[in-house]
This record gives sequence, C-alpha cells and structure tokens, in this order.
Amino acid sequence: MDEDGFITIVDRKKDMIITGGFNVYPNEVEQVIMELDAVQDCAVIGIPDEKWGESVKGVLQLKPSQDICVEQIIAHIKAKLGSVKTPKTIDIVEQLPRSPVGKVLKTKIRKQYWSDNDRAVN
Repeated sequence: MDEDGFITIVDRKKDMIITGGFNVYPNEVEQVIMELDAVQDCAVIGIPDEKWGESVKGVLQLKPSQDICVEQIIAHIKAKLGSVKTPKTIDIVEQLPRSPVGKVLKTKIRKQYWSDNDRAVN
C-alpha cells in the first residue's frame, strides 16, 4: 500500500498465462507435474511466443538421484490436461530460486525469459 492508500498487486495477477486466447492457470499444471515421483518442485510460467503471445513453460527441480526425461513429463501432462495447458518446453534445473521463507520466486524465473522482449510480464 502506498502513502495514498492505493494497493498494488505484484504477484499472482500475472501468474495466469494467455496462450492463443486460452487462459492457463499455472497452479493446475503444477499440480499435475507434482504427481510425478521424480519431481521435487516446479514452476509453470508464460514465456514470449511470436505466434501465440505466450507459451507455457515448465521449470522443474528433481529429487536427488532421480531422473526423468522431458518427453515423459510432457506426455503425462498432456494426458491429464490436453495440449493447450501442456508446457511447450521444460527446463530441468539444479535449484529453483526461493525467497527467504522458501517460496519459489516465479518473478526471478520469468525475468530470464522476458528480458529481451519488447513487452514484459514480471
């Protein structure tokens, strides 16, 4: 809240992904990804897409000593949610960025994909 009493939304408003006119809610996709035994945690974000405006991207952290191929992950999501909500690309990372209380920082993840774009979604 600023000094004039106005509240600014800085996070969840931007979580929804609009791809080709369809609304995709990251939480729904994340829940399906978390069904996979090999996945420790994940974040689903929208990234720039020339044709669709945004495309769905998954960023996953695997459990120690676990392995899974991207094709398996995509097939699992597509079977549960269909093509529109399935990430077009998935990155598997060593560690997801987190806040001091342990929350995944989607804004930090998004920044690396939107930094070279004319428009920005933070």
